[in-house]
Amino acid sequence: MSRLKTICVFCGSSSGSGETYRHAAAELGALLAQRNLTLVYGGAHVGTMGALADACLAAHGKVIGVMPQRLVDREVAHGGLTELHVVDTMHTRKARMADLADAFIALPGGFGTYDELFEILTWAQIGLHEKPIGLLNIADFYTPLLTFLRSSVAAGFIQPRHLAMLHVAATAEDLLAQLAAAQDGAPVPGKWTVETDA
Repeated sequence: MSRLKTICVFCGSSSGSGETYRHAAAELGALLAQRNLTLVYGGAHVGTMGALADACLAAHGKVIGVMPQRLVDREVAHGGLTELHVVDTMHTRKARMADLADAFIALPGGFGTYDELFEILTWAQIGLHEKPIGLLNIADFYTPLLTFLRSSVAAGFIQPRHLAMLHVAATAEDLLAQLAAAQDGAPVPGKWTVETDA
């Protein structure tokens, strides 16, 4: 049985083009509730963040938001969360989200999402945590980034074993299965990795 209880999801205050990303965020939110997994996220009611939280709440899930006071003052905080943690800075926000989570998922997003993803990967690389990290590659959104990361391995800037910490899947179900297996120390079939001879 998986030890995962709380999943931190990094995603955007925008919804992206069309409905693809918003729909995928809502699917993930509903799935977390169905699996009795608590959602931790950035606390907003807008963009894919809002779609994620709304779907989780609608399916009777528990949702914890973490947001700096500055953004709360701009009235972007979700008003219906199970809990809202108001913090002083963006740095504190990321640290609080990390402390609350057992694993991490990045959805498609912008600069803030990339910042959160790469910081949590860096923290894992230097041994600050051992929590699994996943990338939900909706509609091949992250495929160019994965190609770039492989080139970074080939150029000698990232070690293959560090890039292999990043679990990648096209569906929420597959990604949650990978994260649960990684948390439990089991082999992860189908996990995306880079070639060790790169």
